Amino acid sequence: MSDNKTQREIALAGEISDAMKRIAEKENIDVETIRKETAEGRMAIPANPRHTSLDPIGIGRCCTVKINANIGNSALDSNIETELKKLEACVHYGADTVMDLSTGGDLNEIRAAILAESPIPVGTVPMYEAIARVPKTEDLTAELLLDVIESQAKQGVDFMTVHAGLLMKHVPLAKKRLTGIVSRGGSLTAEWMSYHKKENPLFERYDDLLAIAREYDVTLSLGDGLRPGCLADAGDDAQFAELDILGDLTRRAWKAGVQVIVEGPGHVPFNQIESQMKRQQEACDEAPFYVLGPIVTDIAPGYDHITSTIGATAAAFHGACYLCYVTPKEHLGLPDLEDVRNGIIAYKIAAHAADIANGHPGARDRDDAMSHARQLFDWEKQFEISLDPDRARKMRMENLPENCPENGDYCTMCGPKFCAMRISKRIK
Repeated sequence: MSDNKTQREIALAGEISDAMKRIAEKENIDVETIRKETAEGRMAIPANPRHTSLDPIGIGRCCTVKINANIGNSALDSNIETELKKLEACVHYGADTVMDLSTGGDLNEIRAAILAESPIPVGTVPMYEAIARVPKTEDLTAELLLDVIESQAKQGVDFMTVHAGLLMKHVPLAKKRLTGIVSRGGSLTAEWMSYHKKENPLFERYDDLLAIAREYDVTLSLGDGLRPGCLADAGDDAQFAELDILGDLTRRAWKAGVQVIVEGPGHVPFNQIESQMKRQQEACDEAPFYVLGPIVTDIAPGYDHITSTIGATAAAFHGACYLCYVTPKEHLGLPDLEDVRNGIIAYKIAAHAADIANGHPGARDRDDAMSHARQLFDWEKQFEISLDPDRARKMRMENLPENCPENGDYCTMCGPKFCAMRISKRIK
């Protein structure tokens, strides 16, 4: 066992790490709060010491809501340069973490390039590489899967999604669903168990997994392999049976000194979001909750970055502290650079709206500054404050008539005669 302590072990010992100091500085909160929340398991600091380019972040309810952006190629489209451009877009537009979900090409080379360039935590789903190494899913072994996990940990991966809570007894429950198992890692695990008639290898070898995670301080993101893939399947027996196991695995990880994030749905009707967030908090002892959306309607392909942020805002208001973005290409294809941009900005909006609603200190300062700039017609200040300055500036300039000054005291929607803010100034 390594002599190095994990962030959890440091916190439990009453000590303050450099990462905790940096997070306290960025969040403008007391460093002792960071330490205490990490010790209690309510915060995770995904910071593999081997990821040397990392600027650490905290994921927990005492911090601002964080967002993750997924990048990575498919087995049909492999290009390292494209993935690095996606990473650059993620950092530029404000993603807090990035997951490399590549399934094709030289996976080690792609991941190494991303880790070398990324200042934000990098996550993976090790099952993807393990499956890429074998001809068929049934050829996978526990030894190979653990070998992949350790190899990625040595590279510097900060957090990993592992589907250790999906058990053999859960598979019949999923067969009753309209859309079955929609998680890639979950479906591969279920297929392996069904073929071999054996229990989930990551559940059986969970102690070995914990030993690797503890050695490299890899945060385990306990994947919801049975997340609902449509509204009809939300809140069913399969989803909650796995959630209860994830709670048990969370407590086992904490006992081993390993940090944990718990993943959640999925597709959920809006009226079920609050109860689902509360149920997770109870089942998993308030471990940070990492949700995909939730997507609140199934009929908007091409616009699921919108349908999902409706759910994501509600989820973050009711306790989720980490949001996985959804792009317009969800359910349709591999996202390109513009999809990544749209997904990140949509989720920055959701996270920020939740921070304001939850009364996070200083969360509304930027909004108030924007309002002040608007009433002054200070267009450059408005662009500077906005989440996507380039798009805001472009939209204004595209609609600006030749006779309208760039810094004029009206916009092209109302013009000078019908501008309400201009009229209000005259009234004053």
